[in-house]
Amino acid sequence: MNDPVIYEQQGHVVTLTLNRPETRNPISDPDMIDALEQAIDRINGDISVRAIILTGTGTSFSSGGNVKHMRDKTGMFGGSPVEVRDGYRRGIQRIPKALYNIEVPTIAAVNGPAIGAGCDLACMCDMRIASKQAMFAESFVKVGIIPGDGGAWFLPRAVGLSRAYQMAFTGEAIDAQTALSWGLVSEVVTPEDLMKSAFDLASRIAVNPPHVLRMTKRLMREAQHMNLDSLLELSASMQALAHHTEDHKEAVSAMLEKRDATFTGQ
Repeated sequence: MNDPVIYEQQGHVVTLTLNRPETRNPISDPDMIDALEQAIDRINGDISVRAIILTGTGTSFSSGGNVKHMRDKTGMFGGSPVEVRDGYRRGIQRIPKALYNIEVPTIAAVNGPAIGAGCDLACMCDMRIASKQAMFAESFVKVGIIPGDGGAWFLPRAVGLSRAYQMAFTGEAIDAQTALSWGLVSEVVTPEDLMKSAFDLASRIAVNPPHVLRMTKRLMREAQHMNLDSLLELSASMQALAHHTEDHKEAVSAMLEKRDATFTGQ
């Protein structure tokens, strides 16, 4: 069987491609969870990586949970209530934790339907670009379950509480243009232009100093739950580190000399 996640690096940009097109790229199977977690660990330890694109093979971004496994009560969906609870905690819930703690900016290139946990997976990324063929559905109610993968936390932060309620309570899908008007995605492009547009955005991010990108992302994450005084204290500490990097020196010199900067992560 092919690798569940394809890992490709071009320059400072890594593309992670969900690679189970025959089942529309579900993310509830153990091999997919392991592969995503391992890829993210690899990225966090590699300072050469400055931006990530997450996409899917085939016609779907991700179908979320494996519905056949739900029907058959196998894998993480099998066993007693206690075992199912542990199955979620030790299984699919590792993905939101890993993506939330990934140190570099992430872009979801949504190539097709993003359903249930697949919709949540897109929301776990920092930015989203959609193909015109994309659609998004927080469809857990349609199979008689709740968002067990953190969707109740991620989706309201992406579209606001009222629209998140609408998506979660109806389970109905929205198309790419609606997703754009709701702020769920920042751009809608033709299928042919999706990866080019995602890579262009990733490249515009990746020209910047890698340590500063990682610290900026951490600050924005912490700002979601810290009070202002605490965030300012953390910002001052990180800023002190940034001022003493070679990349800061290079950035200032390049700006004054009116040339492009070259950053080394030093």
